[in-house]
Amino acid sequence: MISAVLFGGLLFLISLLLPSKAIVERSGVIDAPMSTVYAQLNDLSKWPAWNPWATNETAQDKQFSNPTTGQGAYFTWHGIQHEDRITGKVSIEESHPDKGIKYKMTFNAMRPVDAFFEIKPAADGKATAIMWRLETHLGYWPWWKLRGFLADRLTGPQLEAGLTQLKTICETEK
Repeated sequence: MISAVLFGGLLFLISLLLPSKAIVERSGVIDAPMSTVYAQLNDLSKWPAWNPWATNETAQDKQFSNPTTGQGAYFTWHGIQHEDRITGKVSIEESHPDKGIKYKMTFNAMRPVDAFFEIKPAADGKATAIMWRLETHLGYWPWWKLRGFLADRLTGPQLEAGLTQLKTICETEK
């Protein structure tokens, strides 16, 4: 019993050395004007076409706010993923056509995620540089910090796939 308590205490102390915030970030260039990219980002009803967490496979029952665009817009979802029932909400907190959007995502028993899409003109002035960033405040519990340590490996490929799909949609629309 004493060994288990000491091991738990040691694990907790070691976890204090790990960061308390997980950050996952991906970026790219979309060969389309900023207005086209911003229109996709700012309208939550367009997210199921490119965002990996808004697809019909992940979020089967979506309810959108009216309007679906701009600050204060949100959508909620219910669905089944890997045989587990999931629920969540995405809400736009800030929206700027010349900068991008900031949103918050919450779902099930996970920590809330602060997320950002930053857009700016690419070097050639015709394309749009985009950066997608997710930040999760993990707290002090070792199991959350371990998940944060693995966040880039777990979530990074989904961000890449989402940006690739967004690129395809925007470049087709331009």
